[in-house]
Amino acid sequence: MAEVILMPRLSDTMTEGVIAAWHKKIGDKVKKGELLAEIETDKATMELESYKDGTLLHIGGDKGSKIQVDDLLAILGNPGEDISGLVKGKSSGATGAAKPDMEKPVTKETDTPDKAEGDVPTGGQGASMDLSKMEEVVLMPRLSDTMTEGVIASWHKKVGDPVKKGEVLADIETDKATMELESYKNGTLLYQGAKDGEKIAVNDLLCIIGEQGKVNVDAIVAAAKGGGQKPEAGSQKSEAGQQTAQPTQQAAQSTAQQTSGSTTPEGRIKASPLAKKLAKEKGIDLSQVQGSGDNGRITKSDIDNFKPSPQQAAGTQPSAQPIVSGQEGYRDIDNSQMRKVIAKRLGESKFSAPHFYLTMEINMDNAMTARAQMNEVSDVKISFNDMVVKAASMALRKHPAVNSSWMGDFIRQYQHVHIGVAVAIEEGLIVPVIRFADQKPLSQIAAETKELAGKARNKKLQPNEFTGNTFTISNLGMMDIEEFTAIINPPDSAIMAVGRIKEVVVRKGDGFGVTNVMKITLSCDHRSVDGAVGAAFLQTFKKYMENPVTMLV
Repeated sequence: MAEVILMPRLSDTMTEGVIAAWHKKIGDKVKKGELLAEIETDKATMELESYKDGTLLHIGGDKGSKIQVDDLLAILGNPGEDISGLVKGKSSGATGAAKPDMEKPVTKETDTPDKAEGDVPTGGQGASMDLSKMEEVVLMPRLSDTMTEGVIASWHKKVGDPVKKGEVLADIETDKATMELESYKNGTLLYQGAKDGEKIAVNDLLCIIGEQGKVNVDAIVAAAKGGGQKPEAGSQKSEAGQQTAQPTQQAAQSTAQQTSGSTTPEGRIKASPLAKKLAKEKGIDLSQVQGSGDNGRITKSDIDNFKPSPQQAAGTQPSAQPIVSGQEGYRDIDNSQMRKVIAKRLGESKFSAPHFYLTMEINMDNAMTARAQMNEVSDVKISFNDMVVKAASMALRKHPAVNSSWMGDFIRQYQHVHIGVAVAIEEGLIVPVIRFADQKPLSQIAAETKELAGKARNKKLQPNEFTGNTFTISNLGMMDIEEFTAIINPPDSAIMAVGRIKEVVVRKGDGFGVTNVMKITLSCDHRSVDGAVGAAFLQTFKKYMENPVTMLV
């Protein structure tokens, strides 16, 4: 089935992109991860990779054309597929070749092409500045579809440091993952909008990068405050002036930080995401590692070269106060961005959508036999959850009322079936999406589920891999949970909770025997799915699971 690719927002201020080059032409086969095109934004020229396999059926504009953000960029699908409806419905933004005499090429660290070198704002103009058009200003970008604010996990550069294009500026914790933010220009870091651990709203002032002495930092910060910037973020300004004006003092502070270990004054350990991952895999306590990066930050090489002290190697704990028996106490844990979004979205779902629940018992004898036979010939191990995904997706095809969303004034029934598979990670819950699951064989569903779950646990999911679900499955059977109910995952109208497979004694002929059963519970939004509709869907699902061969024809 053909799929539309829209022009992505590749920088915090981008409103349109210019096609610098196409790396594929119409009719070419495209593989997931292959380079599709080079896009000139208002910040730099960036490479755009394909996130799916297919044939390039349509492009939204030739080389040099401008395309607005969220307008049609390309269509991928099967050769010969009719895409006239998609082109007509999505076409808009290509405005023709960019004219050299009207637009500067946006291939270096420029922001607004018509802005002259000397147009740096001076004091007294802060209230009228448009920060989004200033090349020295870096605003907090929206790094996920649901992100409203980001937390500074750690800065890789400090005020006064030189910054090169492509260098990592900071680690930003979003509601989905911790992501590295790279600089799009060369210069000096003149200002930081927040310290490690502090929050910055999307499109608020993150930092200022420019040529020292030629940028009025005071005016920019004042303009940011006038636009709603948090006062505590602006308090970094005075530190910026001190640090840039007193390099000797700055160096002394840096040395002091490094000699005092890799923790912040608040006690948080500073380490790169990769270093944290490697330390967890190797069982290394990060508090015992001396960081060699900026401000004592722990890097991959520090983990690779770490050697425990004899005391640690022997398994003895460093001296610490013993916990007195009967002593009361508690620990406050700050909520991550992901945990906050989970709380907000599921709270809204539970209390705005009238839930009702339908539970059914599935005989799994045939499914167990079929799975064993399929795994004898499949290159990828097929799980019972993969069979649940396939059966649910095929049942949704026959009951489109369940494959829907409540939109307030209308109900949207989807013609495609995208199954979200809930994955538990350390920070909470994320839902990777198996797209067009009803059209894929079990082996492909198994391979994609395994790949996406791995990306989710490593915080490597791309936005298109955890959005767009039309139905969700939550399986706790592997944790020995027999039966449970799940909260609907917006914008879906239903979610299926899957329990464990267990043996029960049943009457067989004139005697008794053992059979394997699994309980599933469907949570439905009564605004869009009625009880009889949900029950009919479960009956179809049950037929597929109890007769797996019907899913293969």
